[in-house]
Amino acid sequence: MKADAAPLLLGVDLGTTAIKGGLHRLDGSVVASASRDYSLITPSPSVVEVPAATYWSAFTGVVHSLLRDSGVDRRRIAAIGISAQGETLLPVGPDGEALRNAIVWLDNRAQDESAELDDRFGRELTYQVTGQPGMLPTWPAAKILWLARQEPQTFARTAKFLLLEDYFIGRLTGRAVCEGSLVTSTCYWDFRSKQWWPEMLTAIGIDAGQLPDLTEPGSPAGPLRPAIASELGLDPATLVCAGALDQACGAIGVGNVRPGILSENTGTAVALCATLDGPRLDPELRMPCHYHGVPDTYMFHTFTSGGLVLRWFRDEFCEADVEAAGRTGQDAYDLLAKRAASVPPGSDGLVVLPHLQGAMAPDANPEARGVVLGLALHHGRDHLARAILESVAFVIRRNVEVLEELGVRVDSIRASGGGARSRVWKQIEADVTGREVRITDQPEAATLGACILAGNGAGLYDSIAEAADRMVTMTDVFEPAAGSAARYDDAYATYRAATIALDPLYAREEAGHV
Repeated sequence: MKADAAPLLLGVDLGTTAIKGGLHRLDGSVVASASRDYSLITPSPSVVEVPAATYWSAFTGVVHSLLRDSGVDRRRIAAIGISAQGETLLPVGPDGEALRNAIVWLDNRAQDESAELDDRFGRELTYQVTGQPGMLPTWPAAKILWLARQEPQTFARTAKFLLLEDYFIGRLTGRAVCEGSLVTSTCYWDFRSKQWWPEMLTAIGIDAGQLPDLTEPGSPAGPLRPAIASELGLDPATLVCAGALDQACGAIGVGNVRPGILSENTGTAVALCATLDGPRLDPELRMPCHYHGVPDTYMFHTFTSGGLVLRWFRDEFCEADVEAAGRTGQDAYDLLAKRAASVPPGSDGLVVLPHLQGAMAPDANPEARGVVLGLALHHGRDHLARAILESVAFVIRRNVEVLEELGVRVDSIRASGGGARSRVWKQIEADVTGREVRITDQPEAATLGACILAGNGAGLYDSIAEAADRMVTMTDVFEPAAGSAARYDDAYATYRAATIALDPLYAREEAGHV
């Protein structure tokens, strides 16, 4: 087959504040990429919405940019795959049109409904059935109950309650379908039987007919509707495939498709995915278990403290570095990493707890706060920069320890996100965790993961694992440096001891007792 006639795959990532798209060859290399930003509607702290038209406009803009910038024959685009944010809810009418703005995953208005459902079912039962340790107002179950009570007219007119991926598949193909990785956190899907949870549907006042049909990630949903193909500038024969939750797509996009691999995406927070060969639960309810983007595969998936603390440090204490970076065209984070590299492992006894907005998994405590421990006169700004990088690696190590306690093997770590660009940080991560850390050549793992799913659905590969092996290319491997292990073991022991000792004090501080 001629290179200029070979099939291409289009992957889109429906993000919180932007839609990103990538046009990929079958070896995973990028032909073109595009992005369109949009704003959230936040009239109050607990309300976060986006109009469906805003999402669609950004999506069409991305597709048009990809076609224009690549100049490819549209007939070469064999399939479209979708990576999507979780928990964003769209009620639609019989025609598939949205009846109101999307209630974004960040939205917390359904607090009363969440508490009621939590009391009714309990954390243990909810975890056993859905893999989610307890009810939260962000989960669609609570949002639907809120709609029933606060917007009864909208609720009564709703033909289908869709998540964002479902809405796009429906608009593209005319079929209302959903897949397990995205619906795991609805809290009305039984993640073991892969069927809707009847008791929860009864509790929130809907039936299975008001939900989309269930399918597997990466399965074909159908070709583009002719009118939509014309609007997008694509061929009507282009196949649309079910995608996956953004973090599941990101895991696939770095090759995390088999047990033994942990993927981490370091941005404002660190998203962790550990691939499992079946559903598993944590007796202490620390680790949510999700359906993976690979059919009949699962993953422990959680979030923990991440890059937010480094951004805080940059903005509050490194104004000169930011200005210098601007003058020279460098990244301010690269300058901070160079500073950190000048300090020995263990930061000369300085240890940071990076919980500026509370501690997340596995030792969740919303009242936790950031701590700098061991500060002495010989410490400077460079020490603090390194201690911050080490602190995030300590949190990842703590999660690895809990995974191992649960019988989950972690042989290697695959890194993506902004943090993956820092060689200093990834070497620290390898040294602290004692695992190799691998980096891929693709900055947008989620769109690549969506392409991998689409390529499998279009029959271009024998399996998702084979597609990932062919499309994911590793560029760097960071091996643990033997000489750093002892110093990091000591620093990590201090981190753990401080975490345990301070944990009971945070609640007292919040109450005004300290």
